[in-house]
Amino acid sequence: MKKKTQQHAYLQSYEYIRDQILNGELERGTKLIEEKLAEQLGVSRTPIRESIRKLEQEGLVKQKRVVNPTDMDLRHYFQVRILLEGFAARSAATYMNEADLNQLKECIDIGRNGTNEEIMEANKQFHDIIVNATNNPVMVDTIERMQSIIYLFRKTVVYHNRPFLIDEHQEIYDAIVAHNGDEAERLMKEHIQADLEFCLHVMRG
Repeated sequence: MKKKTQQHAYLQSYEYIRDQILNGELERGTKLIEEKLAEQLGVSRTPIRESIRKLEQEGLVKQKRVVNPTDMDLRHYFQVRILLEGFAARSAATYMNEADLNQLKECIDIGRNGTNEEIMEANKQFHDIIVNATNNPVMVDTIERMQSIIYLFRKTVVYHNRPFLIDEHQEIYDAIVAHNGDEAERLMKEHIQADLEFCLHVMRG
């Protein structure tokens, strides 16, 4: 029973700190003080320490501070996404089934008409469906581990209304439907590169 309680304390702590970072309540560069967080949550320092370690693995925390990514950090994250998701889009053009294609189309429709929160979720789903189409568990896991940091950038792109975001999703979808792997890969790479340039522009704002 004690183990279960410890696991619950760890999950509660991890989700609390992660959400505070993602919502911007813990600002970039803020030092995470174990004693203070443990007191706030009414838990011991052990689950806090484990939570910080996991957030470091996810790229949200660096040396016990909320990450404040440099331009170069941002480029490194996006380079990985460009390579993996470009390949994923090529795979999707060959292997994607009808049900997944219909879901992609739904994501585009929500992207055009939804609230910011709905667009955020649809944007995530659009990319996840394409990555899952590779049927490559290592690739899926690599992107999964980057999800928290990707969320921060996705929020920037959606809430600052990056132009042509959903039009680009439509073009990628059209290439996948047409089974044009070369075109799907090229468009996905350009799409993520445009996200990068936009995020850099906003950060320098």
